[in-house]
Amino acid sequence: MPGSAAGPLTGITVVTLEQAVSAPLCTRTLGDLGARIIKIENPGGGDFTRYFDDVVHGLSAHFVWVNRGKESVALDVKSATGMAVLHRLLDHADVLVSNLSPGATTRLGIDRAGLAGRHPRLIAVEIDGYGAGGPLSHKRAYDLLVQAEAGACAITGRPGRPAKPGPPMADVCTGLYAALSILAMLRDRDRDVRRGDGPATAAVSLFDTMTELMGYALTHAQHTGTDQEPVGMGSPAVAPYGAYRTADDRTVVLGTTNDHEWRRLARDVLQRPDLAGDERLRTNPGRVAARAELDAEIAAWCARHDIDDVQRAADAAGIGNSRYNLPTEVVAHHHLTARDRWRPVETPGGPTTALLPPPVLSGYEPPMGAVPSLGEHTDSVLTEVGLGRDEIAGLRTQGVIGPIRNESNGDASNA
Repeated sequence: MPGSAAGPLTGITVVTLEQAVSAPLCTRTLGDLGARIIKIENPGGGDFTRYFDDVVHGLSAHFVWVNRGKESVALDVKSATGMAVLHRLLDHADVLVSNLSPGATTRLGIDRAGLAGRHPRLIAVEIDGYGAGGPLSHKRAYDLLVQAEAGACAITGRPGRPAKPGPPMADVCTGLYAALSILAMLRDRDRDVRRGDGPATAAVSLFDTMTELMGYALTHAQHTGTDQEPVGMGSPAVAPYGAYRTADDRTVVLGTTNDHEWRRLARDVLQRPDLAGDERLRTNPGRVAARAELDAEIAAWCARHDIDDVQRAADAAGIGNSRYNLPTEVVAHHHLTARDRWRPVETPGGPTTALLPPPVLSGYEPPMGAVPSLGEHTDSVLTEVGLGRDEIAGLRTQGVIGPIRNESNGDASNA
């Protein structure tokens, strides 16, 4: 569906050397705001997440999620000829995003020093695993690895049974921090603010992002010298706050975040004024210490009521509550349907639907463009930056650019 108006980033062109989730989510976010995204992919196979699985008409769920609305150019940037073509693209670009292996941008000559002479007004953002200057800077980094290194797995799950948080939090949040950095640097450029010589650059690492997200846990550990035990579907910081089975074999999640809410939960929902007046439970630290006792009381009450009745009572008392849902249930969630959050999106193998991006901007409908085939836009993009038909054909013969791959049947075309 075309946008109803020009987006805030209409007219901004982003060239991206990306794979996996962090950089693709960064650039998709910029594309959702109207930027043009030109995705450079290896002609030999492209972004390796294209084929993690084949559940979306032959493409992976990962790839379809973070790559809609982009133009795919299959270009071998490891060759001198391919790098020359990349520079032609950067001549017409506003932003370069990359999340390559450690040291790759320096080896390719597209680090800050390499870009300074030819692209002084380019904004370049590099996403890496651990940031520069440390003993882990050389290591490859994937979401699980960084979540484990940053301590997130230790505060997820149950005592003695650590778990990775389900969504790829390190990847996703790093991508969003990178997008935020780009918006800030575009603002600087608009004001003609120069921060040093050469292009404006930013580096965002998965490890720095994940340790930022660990803020509460790290602050607590820093000042107590102790590691809080994970509590499954709950929080070690507050109580009561957790998941409970209901009489109709559903799971409801109830939470209190302050002393007033606790008294309402005890008095108005549980019908236990004695608990509401218990001096031991007056403040949150006391309730955390009595977590097991409170969980037992709430679990017993929930077990006598159906989930609809539990939620009605909680809503009436002003107590936060929700249902524990499976992903298959969320796909059909009535709240998403009622708010018209799904949109059609084309893929090389056929149509699918995708959720609108979270920001709701007045007067603007995100473009929700198609998921590209590998190399689908190579010829049109290169023509746009001045390469002729014969020159493009020569690059293809040399293997510098790839044929268009039709993911619906796995074939490649030189057309």
